[in-house]
Order: sequence, then structure tokens, then C-alpha cells
Amino acid sequence: MRETALAPEDLIQPVFVVSGQDRREPVARMPGVDRLSVDLLVEEVQGWRRLGIPAVALFPAVDPSRKSEDGREAWNPDGLVPCALRTLRQTVPDLVLVADVALDPYTSHGHDGLLGPDGTVLNDETLEVLVQQALCLAEAGADVVAPSDMMDGRVGVLRHALESAGYTQTVILSYAAKYASAFYGPFRDAVGSASSLGRGDKSTYQMDPANSDEALREARLDIQEGADILMVKPAGPCLDVIARVRRELGWPTFAYQVSGEYALLESGIRNGLLEGPRAVLESLVAIRRAGADAILTYYAGRVARWLREGVFS
Repeated sequence: MRETALAPEDLIQPVFVVSGQDRREPVARMPGVDRLSVDLLVEEVQGWRRLGIPAVALFPAVDPSRKSEDGREAWNPDGLVPCALRTLRQTVPDLVLVADVALDPYTSHGHDGLLGPDGTVLNDETLEVLVQQALCLAEAGADVVAPSDMMDGRVGVLRHALESAGYTQTVILSYAAKYASAFYGPFRDAVGSASSLGRGDKSTYQMDPANSDEALREARLDIQEGADILMVKPAGPCLDVIARVRRELGWPTFAYQVSGEYALLESGIRNGLLEGPRAVLESLVAIRRAGADAILTYYAGRVARWLREGVFS
């Protein structure tokens, strides 16, 4: 009689990558989540793949010395993410590799785009460097490039650039409805952009949490520009948006259970306020029930293990 199912193949594990060897750094505001050097990441990913997790999404924690105003480390072929992509492609060849396209981990100011003299984010100038980043990631082995920057028109220019360079099979997962949410704080700590951003915010290019129709307009534009998959973020506070996008547009739709959602759940579980695995499962089933075809969640590996062990039976 159950209408909504959850399986490991519905989940994508986000991971934070750091430079070095044998390096594991706990993320302070995300207990149970670590930044990993590539050698340790390979071991983790191999275990997740055996549990049925089909994909990982890579996010770099870049050394501050490599950050700059223009974020040029984002398209360094020897940078953290390209190196991780090449290693994972060789060691776990059947894994789907998702790579983020945005400048915020790489910029000294913490924004997703280039800034003008007055501090305004420059949309069109940013598109030019996002193309360089996406091509770098595709060349390194990314199956999916995921523009999360929220610049206008970026899906179209990325699609044209990828096709022109021969990357016709590279999937574009567009963050079509990415809200200027209060739930992103722990992630910004994890990639090191929180201190760079300071008291600034991203409300001039991310979406107003009060708007739903705007999400549909943005998603339609991304489809027209060539997006293969749409993303709604954050997932839990936006179940209605997930449902509308999936139902009204009929396009593959993913959702991101973001760092703040994870931190709240984990805090409740660790303090005895929530019933461990069941609370996590319920939160993910709700996202699937709303219409998400797949979910990015920091719980992916653990949920896959719980499903294998019959914890939810």
C-alpha cells in the first residue's frame, strides 16, 4: 500500500574535498561530515558505491592562499576538483560524478560571481569564467556539471560551450530554484566561503524565499536554454516548489537537502529530541513524495547502509 519508495539509487552524496594526503577534517557545524583528501575520499566512495549510491557531488575547500578576486583557481586543471574527478574516474569507473559550477569557494570575497568596483555582481562577465570552469570540469571527467551560481543565462552559454567543445554527453544539472536561504550556513563554513562573505548576502542573485511563481519562470528558462535536470534548493522548506516544478513542467527534478537541514536533524538526533534513522527517512521520503527524482543529502551513505541492514523494516 505504500505510495512512495526510497532506495539508495535515489540518493546523491555531497562531499567536501581538501588538498593533501590522509587528511580528514570534521566540519564543526555538521557533525558526522568530514572534509577529505582525495585518497580518503576514494575509500569512502568505494564503500558508498557498493551500497548502491550511484553518484557523488564534489565541493572543494580551497586553501585561502589560492583564492582571488576573480576566482581563477576554479578553472585550474590541476585544482582540487579536477584532480579528484580524474582519480575517481579511474578508481570507481561506474560512479556518476557531479561537479559544481560556481565561484564562491574560489573567490576572496565569497560571492558566486565577479564583482564590479561598487561591489555589484557582474552577471555577463561571470558567465565568461563559468564557461572556463565548466570546460575544465568536463575535461577532467565530470559526467554532470551543476551551475549553482544563479547568474542569468548561464545554462545557455554553458550548453553552447560544451557542445562546441565536443562534450555532447555532459549533463547540465541546473540549480533552477536556488533560494537565498538561511539554511546554507554550515556549507559555507565547510567550503570556507563564510569568512570571505562576511556580513554580505546573495539576495541580489538568489531567489526570494517568498516566491513560487518565479521558480517556475526560472525553471522554464533553464529548460529552454538546455538544462537536462532541474534542482530545487533547499529541499525541506521548498516541498511545494518541488511539487510544482515536477508536476507543471514534467522535467527531471532533483532536490538538495542542504547543510542547515542536516545540522538541525543531526542536532535533534544527538540530543535525543528525534528518533534517529526514522526522522532522517521521513524527511527524505517527504522530498521524494513531493516529486523529487533524486535527492542530494549528506545522509546518503548512512541511509543506504540503514536500508541494507533493514533498519527501516
